[in-house]
Amino acid sequence: MSSRNSTSRSPEQLFANAVSLLQGGRLSQAEQEFRRLLERSPDHPGALNLLGVLLTQLGRLDEAEPVLREATRVTPTSDATLYNHGVALQRLGRLPEALDAFSRALALNATVAETWNNRGTVLNALRRHDEAIGDFDKALALKPGYAEALCNRGNPLIQTRRYAEALATFEAALKLNPAFPEAWQGRGDALAAVGCHEDAIVAFAKATALKPDYAEAHSNAAASLARLGRADDALAAFETALKLRPDLAQAWRGRGTLLAGLRRYEDAIAAFETALALDPEIKFVPGDMLHAKAHICDWRGTAAGWSKVIAALRNEAPVCPPFALLASPASAADQRLCSAIYAADSIAPAQSPSWHGGHAPHARLRIGYLSGDYREHPTAHLMAGLFEQHDRARFETIALSYGIDDGSAMRARLSRAFDRFVEVRHKSDPQIARLIREMEIDIAVDLAGFTEGMRLNVLAQRPAPLQVSYLVYPGTLGTTFIDYIVADRIVIPEEHQRFYAERIAYLPGSYQVRDASAGIADATPTRAEAGLPERGFVFCSFNNSFKITPEIFDVWMRLLHAVEDSVLWLLEANASAVRNLRAEARARGVAPDRLVFAPRAGLAAHLARHRLADLFLDTIYYGAHTTASDALWGGLPVLTCLGSTFAGRVAASLLHAVGLPELITPTLAEYEAAAIGLARDPERLGAVRTRLAAQRLTAPLFNTELSTRHLEAAYRMMWERHQRGEPPQTFDVVASG
Repeated sequence: MSSRNSTSRSPEQLFANAVSLLQGGRLSQAEQEFRRLLERSPDHPGALNLLGVLLTQLGRLDEAEPVLREATRVTPTSDATLYNHGVALQRLGRLPEALDAFSRALALNATVAETWNNRGTVLNALRRHDEAIGDFDKALALKPGYAEALCNRGNPLIQTRRYAEALATFEAALKLNPAFPEAWQGRGDALAAVGCHEDAIVAFAKATALKPDYAEAHSNAAASLARLGRADDALAAFETALKLRPDLAQAWRGRGTLLAGLRRYEDAIAAFETALALDPEIKFVPGDMLHAKAHICDWRGTAAGWSKVIAALRNEAPVCPPFALLASPASAADQRLCSAIYAADSIAPAQSPSWHGGHAPHARLRIGYLSGDYREHPTAHLMAGLFEQHDRARFETIALSYGIDDGSAMRARLSRAFDRFVEVRHKSDPQIARLIREMEIDIAVDLAGFTEGMRLNVLAQRPAPLQVSYLVYPGTLGTTFIDYIVADRIVIPEEHQRFYAERIAYLPGSYQVRDASAGIADATPTRAEAGLPERGFVFCSFNNSFKITPEIFDVWMRLLHAVEDSVLWLLEANASAVRNLRAEARARGVAPDRLVFAPRAGLAAHLARHRLADLFLDTIYYGAHTTASDALWGGLPVLTCLGSTFAGRVAASLLHAVGLPELITPTLAEYEAAAIGLARDPERLGAVRTRLAAQRLTAPLFNTELSTRHLEAAYRMMWERHQRGEPPQTFDVVASG
């Protein structure tokens, strides 16, 4: 069309032609016509509005937005123009401005379902989830068969952890439109949130079948595959997601979490760093990244990193998972706040309690133990004897196992240790909660807390009259649905009670139980076989590498300087930690070969090699737990510095219970002095070892039957109080035996 012809036509003719071209899909020509019209009539409202819509459709949002802004100036009373401007702003990520545009449109015309729907999506993106649900409800009231609004409504329901309602909403959308990939994705998200990962994967697969480039569906499928232990498939799905959308921060976060679980810590750190670069506000990744760095003893920037995380926590920001915080300088108050933040974000509150009371008293108190670790695992090694020694005349014990069956001898032993061993791995959280209620379990005991694979959403439904945290997680869960935490007066002194959401059931001696039937191999390896020098003092610390911090490592290196020909014997956690620790030793003037690393070994052989060491050195912040128990059971004295949180006080608890309180020091300076003194005084250390050997088989710490009776007494006291209609209350169990 010639310029002469366009100038000879009226604005109305130009506009009509442009609209016809737009409706006919001839977008480039339509754009030219609209621009010709606007050259002649810059304030033409229809041309401004439709050119903005056209540019939005073409994805040229930076051009569309100023055109639509001008359109709203020219026609401020047009709700349609304001709506179109809101769409462009929303797609540009300018959410507060988009919210304003949609709100102004609704003030002019509240009868358009699409405007309510779009404003709802903006509110949801701004994390104003309840308001978003309200907008979607208004859209659906105006347009009951509006599948898109139904689907969008499901998203804030998931964000507010109303998973059953979310699932019903997505299913309603799919009934209206079975070929709706976003609704399949949402259904998968809701299923995954309640632990139905196999069904979730099916839903994600349907989403990607309908929309192969749906990166979010691939990413969320990967997360469910990871929870099912299908690591290779999960990695492949994350790779697919990130090829489709390299800027998808949640996929980088999920990939990092999976890689950390596979002990590929450098790769995990890189993934977490990318996630943070893409989204500095992404939840919990700062703590995850610092924890991954701790595993490889990469301490560069970690002091500043933890300071920043702790400061953010104190402003109630979701920056760190609770477990990662345990090995940091955070206080017990910080830990409680972190747990509360994490629980509020990740645990679904019960819409109504699963347990409503009413079942008849049982002849035996019915105890249900929930765990994912009924297998070859440190928790099983501690607790197997307790499970076996429960008084079956007074207690009925039920294992609810949601972890893998590793086919080990320990798994077989545990399956025989209970009155009932129930496999619930493939059940959803609500299904497990319903089962607990149907089985009329009186006291449900969580053996996971905030550890890998946790299923706290089960107990969040309140399926049992009393619910207890025991042994595995050394801190508060920060929730209202756990009534008690089992502890002792060392790990939770009275002045620390305010840092716990739970009431405390204090056991005498140590809260930690030990299976005294755990055998120690008769054969002791030679020093040469263990990689140790033939002579010299052997300091030992078989703690996990993430517990080793610069503060304690500084002390250890000073010990090596002070004690001639001494070595430090550590657990070989991973090659990177070995390399980094040796480099840190060199930087402190210690020959790297004075650090000796022990490979992982079976329990009996591991216990036996403790005979080669002279003194076990505990870490700070997160000290030795099962590791300290192993050392003492193996006859090796443990030196500890009393920490300020549960995680840093467990070795002190064990030492009190085994009769060696003099090995507990109040400060790092005294810890260092005590280590040097013991290393330089063989007679004194020998006397300690002799006392340990004499008390090892008689001390309460290793009396499994006595520990079991004390725990049973705690259960009885909890239950009797409940039977009287009294709320949970902190109490002490009186020592027996």
